[in-house]
Amino acid sequence: MSNPDGHALFTKAVCQTAPYFSTIDPLVEEIRPGYSRVSMKKTKEVHNHIQTVHAIAMANLCELAMGMAIEASIPEDKRWIPFNMNISYLKKAETDLTATCHLETPDWTTIKDLPLNISVKDTNDVEVVTATITLRISDKKKK
Repeated sequence: MSNPDGHALFTKAVCQTAPYFSTIDPLVEEIRPGYSRVSMKKTKEVHNHIQTVHAIAMANLCELAMGMAIEASIPEDKRWIPFNMNISYLKKAETDLTATCHLETPDWTTIKDLPLNISVKDTNDVEVVTATITLRISDKKKK
């Protein structure tokens, strides 16, 4: 995607499919096999009691980045579901945030559990969160 309006329209469609993501008003900036980049603004709606970005808002951003990376990468005959999430809050999130997720393409014929790593950085390029979300990969049921 290279059109900013296209990014917004695509993100809106994603949030209609999975409405909880709309709570952070994200923007899917880049998505391709093996990679995604998703951002969110630091707004009052995502603040915690100390006026930084709420931990769960950042977890939501991590899950969206993971979902975009796996959706762009997984073969059509496979499905995924997250079953574990480990997240580390490293610094206060005091600015807008960008999450990236990189995926090394596995052997889809043998993979069962797939950990995906997500990094969240602020506008100063400081990493504020890291997360690993492990997915269970299985064959889609035949229709």
